[in-house]
Amino acid sequence: MSRELAYAEAIREAIDLAMARDERVFLFGEDVGLYGGAFGVTDGLYQKYGPERVRDTPISEAIIAGVATGAALTGMRPIAEIQFMDFITLSMEQLVLQAAKLRFMLGGKVEVPFVLRTPAGAGTGAAAQHSESLENWFVHVPGLKVVMPSTPADVKGLLLASIEDPNPVIFVEHKLLYRTKGVVPEGYYTTPLSQSEIKRSGRDLTIVATSLMVMRALEAATKLAAEGIEVEVVDPRTLKPLDPAPIIQSVSKTGRVLIVHEAVKTGGFGGELAAVIAESDAFDYLDAPIRRLAGLDIPVPYNRELERRMVPQVEDIVAAARRLVREAR
Repeated sequence: MSRELAYAEAIREAIDLAMARDERVFLFGEDVGLYGGAFGVTDGLYQKYGPERVRDTPISEAIIAGVATGAALTGMRPIAEIQFMDFITLSMEQLVLQAAKLRFMLGGKVEVPFVLRTPAGAGTGAAAQHSESLENWFVHVPGLKVVMPSTPADVKGLLLASIEDPNPVIFVEHKLLYRTKGVVPEGYYTTPLSQSEIKRSGRDLTIVATSLMVMRALEAATKLAAEGIEVEVVDPRTLKPLDPAPIIQSVSKTGRVLIVHEAVKTGGFGGELAAVIAESDAFDYLDAPIRRLAGLDIPVPYNRELERRMVPQVEDIVAAARRLVREAR
């Protein structure tokens, strides 16, 4: 059976199910215990599982990543939280040089199974140091997996799959998605990592979007349908390892593709997606150039209107899609 849950509730339910199922699973991070997390995501878990399995930590991202790595090496299944993705920068050595590489350096004799949850993205008025989307930094690191769910059902299934995975997983949650609601199956289930999904079918244009931009792309598609433009929306869900097949098949069908993400355009995941498409058989079916719509190459402003203009909005996606369809005719 299914019922409607908020994105944050789906995360909490996944953690609860994993902790009840496997005593090796424990949760730790800044304010995840008594306070219930900066965004209330882990509320109630401390009361249910106690201070041994739900642990508040000092404000030290390097220590959080190091403890996750060490605990995973000893057979535990840690779920760590970095309160804002911006400060994942302080844990880079542990994640990039230790967690990502130890399994390979030791010839596969160890596993490093942990999930590092981290809220990301702009839109809350939190300014330059609490609003970034840095997912592509980790896509570039062999040995790490990177997941960016867009719906409550996906976030639950993908989180449970990430907890089961024998590798370190960077699990990116957009802050503006926490209160969004959707139908979520009851009970324990996993959504396979590396499985892109078509969120809406269409014939005129493919939009490949990540995280919050999937929701905005779907809203834009509804508006464009009123103009007779049928948009297909594809959500990679897992950025690494990427499942390119549904993307390539969609672009081959529509002949046009718009890639949308919130992270700044330069060095963003959109460039990787564009390369995947250009190097595939879909290239021969393109009727227009591959286009990208992404965040501006500036720090996230504190001013709310400037912050809004910095990242793609629904109207920006509509305008970019409309131009792309027209230039191909």
